[in-house]
Amino acid sequence: MAYQVCEPLYTKVRESKRKKNVLQGGTSAAKTYTILQCLIDIACTEKNVVITVVGQDVPNLKKGAIRDTAKIIESNPYFQANLYDYKTTKGYNKTDRIYEFKNGSIIEFNSYDNEQDARGGRRDYLFINEANGIAYEIYWQLSIRTRIREFLDYNPSSRFWCHDKLIGKDNCMFLVVDHRHNRFLSEELHQAIEDIDDFELWKVYARGMTGSIHGLIYPKYSLIDTMPNVFQTCYGLDFGYNHKTALIEVARNGKDLFWHEHIYQTEMTIGDIINTMKEIGIKRKDKIWADHAAADKIEDLRRAGYNVSKADKDVKNGIDFVKRHNLWITKTSKGLIEEVGKYKWKVKPHPQTGDPITLDEPAKFKDDGMDAGRYGSYSGFRKNKGMRMAEEETDYDDLLSNLEAAA
Repeated sequence: MAYQVCEPLYTKVRESKRKKNVLQGGTSAAKTYTILQCLIDIACTEKNVVITVVGQDVPNLKKGAIRDTAKIIESNPYFQANLYDYKTTKGYNKTDRIYEFKNGSIIEFNSYDNEQDARGGRRDYLFINEANGIAYEIYWQLSIRTRIREFLDYNPSSRFWCHDKLIGKDNCMFLVVDHRHNRFLSEELHQAIEDIDDFELWKVYARGMTGSIHGLIYPKYSLIDTMPNVFQTCYGLDFGYNHKTALIEVARNGKDLFWHEHIYQTEMTIGDIINTMKEIGIKRKDKIWADHAAADKIEDLRRAGYNVSKADKDVKNGIDFVKRHNLWITKTSKGLIEEVGKYKWKVKPHPQTGDPITLDEPAKFKDDGMDAGRYGSYSGFRKNKGMRMAEEETDYDDLLSNLEAAA
């Protein structure tokens, strides 16, 4: 069958005979996409196999592996022809998160809260997506119930159990890949990755080398299930096309700042943004603080009836404002969570000694959500002494239980 693949990565993964196959790589290296292509092909060619794709949680799976699988299938008539009832259901059972094939094979998408959950069910093939976000105990329970082959991928921002338990063993194929292996990536994006101006980040995300990221700007943050029901919120909006467009809801309660990701997506036109804002229920009265470098897009949003103003883009003071608060991020905000773990101060070598010097500016890499969150926080709340709660709308017990659950 003929379809676009990243050679030779696809061939190495598809033809591997090792039980365990680990793909460590930088950003945009086509790790996940390639593994999913291989698994769909396996499901088409092997009868009655069970393939399990595992992510940190269901929202992350929907935004990542499930969405990528749909794109791969939609671009490939061969895959479509092998799916059960493709014309009606696209072959996908949304309730159970399962793709069903005519030959009896399935691809299921699951997440597991603990190792007890992972003990149920057996499979022929296993894919652990973003493995550094999965506990080893969960992986081990899944692994011993996998008959034929396993695949794992991750960005190597630091060492974790995969380096100690799998890599280097005789039954493990280990590949390090980076954006240069992805011939379908635009030249602009290739260059943007090569131009990462912080060596630690460049090593991890441009070359796929295991790193140890120091100097994080927001090293202390907590996760929360949902946004608290406070009297006032606003939104920060960072425009992008090749980069992510990020729309972040921001709320403040005293010393607590809350961020929730509504949009985090590439290739969005202003029309796409407006349509998405309508779909997710952004009201015309809701205050939005946007990147004023895109004045024409701000004007388009205003003409569509949205309450948009130019954000104060003072980076240093904006960061200082956020750092004076306890930062809470909702658990479903995949883009924010990914970014906050690599959002760091820029480091450059001393011109004489070569010793690292930390600068008072962030390294510019994958910071679209961080920028949008800062816009909403600093522009929306810096003049407010505190955030009063709407007693008629706020359930204090719910707020406290959310905070305790996330702590």
